[in-house]
Amino acid sequence: MKEQRALKEVVDQPEAIGRELDDLTILLGLLREEEDPQALKELEGSLRSLESQIVALEITTVMTGEYDQGNAILTVNPGAGGTESQDWAQMLLRMYLRWAEAGRYKTEVIDLLPAEEAGIKSATVTVTGKYAYGRLKAEIGVHRLVRISPFDANHRRHTSFASIFVYPEIDDTIDVSIDEKDLRVDTYRSSGAGGQHVNVTDSAVRLTHLPTGIVVSCQNERSQHKNKAMAMKVLRSRLYDYYRREQEKEMAKLEGEKKDIAWGSQIRSYVLAPYQLVKDHRTGLETGNVEKVLDGEIESFIDAFLLKGRSASGTAK
Repeated sequence: MKEQRALKEVVDQPEAIGRELDDLTILLGLLREEEDPQALKELEGSLRSLESQIVALEITTVMTGEYDQGNAILTVNPGAGGTESQDWAQMLLRMYLRWAEAGRYKTEVIDLLPAEEAGIKSATVTVTGKYAYGRLKAEIGVHRLVRISPFDANHRRHTSFASIFVYPEIDDTIDVSIDEKDLRVDTYRSSGAGGQHVNVTDSAVRLTHLPTGIVVSCQNERSQHKNKAMAMKVLRSRLYDYYRREQEKEMAKLEGEKKDIAWGSQIRSYVLAPYQLVKDHRTGLETGNVEKVLDGEIESFIDAFLLKGRSASGTAK
């Protein structure tokens, strides 16, 4: 039923756009006969809106993966470099939370490990909303920051790295078998920035899947039971993604291909000094408005990646 509704939406959208285009064509013909600057301005706005709808429809037709329409689980991890990379990881976390807020996605930070001096050691966020995974999968990879370090007394330029992973949220209808004997369950006291409402009981839960080495933590709830349930949900998604990637690698070997699964690959650079530039190395898209990007305006980069097979690289506005 869900697939039928999604297909109907894709089919209905071109028809609606076609009707709107017909209406605007008639309006344009009328405006040619009379000079009305205000009406012309409104027409230009309508055409820009129609153009945005066409681009959005094109992107929707690209997101045809099995889980593209579903929710996502996003993790942020700093690279080597201590405080510099940990601060960069926190900046990226803020960027994605702002992006989600602007797109009316619901987010929940289910695990956050603050660093000692500044930034974070890791974070896991659930992102709920239509096409959350389909869009956020464009962000998988390593993100590079170049700036004058606020932590260096000599004000030298530093390069920092942080990695983004995105997994589809797997619902209960999909069988991902987890044997209890393959799990190590650890409980510990929740940690929080600034000591805010930190539990004094061992309510936080860490699950280690011994065969794969995958580790998942959750500490956002005061109940150990709820934290374990959420950690199991994340583990199921990560295991599903792990086994899927293993299958893809096996297929690649059989086909004699080398597939880039994005882990460890630098996908985008954010330069704050000596000049300002954000550049996506996969599509060539770039912009000098770094502040807006770090405030969550990353739609143009996501769109360019999703459409990279159809559109040339350009410059973001």
